Amino acid sequence: MPIRIPATLPAADVLSAEGVMVMREDEADRQDIRPMRIALLNLMPKKIVTETQFARLIGASPLQVELTLVRPSDHMPKTESQAHIGAHYVPWREIRDQKFDGLIITGAPIEHLPYEEVT
Repeated sequence: MPIRIPATLPAADVLSAEGVMVMREDEADRQDIRPMRIALLNLMPKKIVTETQFARLIGASPLQVELTLVRPSDHMPKTESQAHIGAHYVPWREIRDQKFDGLIITGAPIEHLPYEEVT
């Protein structure tokens, strides 16, 4: 089954080119299938690379999966464009009361970076 991600997410084109089944949100809305909902709290500095890696893994599932990208509520990452973060990430406080089937919290390579540069 495909992974459900926004058409504007950079990972969508990368995964489609790799043959991963990607379902655009408008297509998924027309189907009568409840997708597995996964939230990804991405703490890695290279957000787009990490999004693509996790979407690739999740997209290999036999289930339809809806991926929600999450950021800490009181922090805006500095290592990706604010436009990308604003378009694709939701603050934790907006989704904390929603029901998800899973939550993935990435690590952060703090052993290789000064603390201020982690996000």
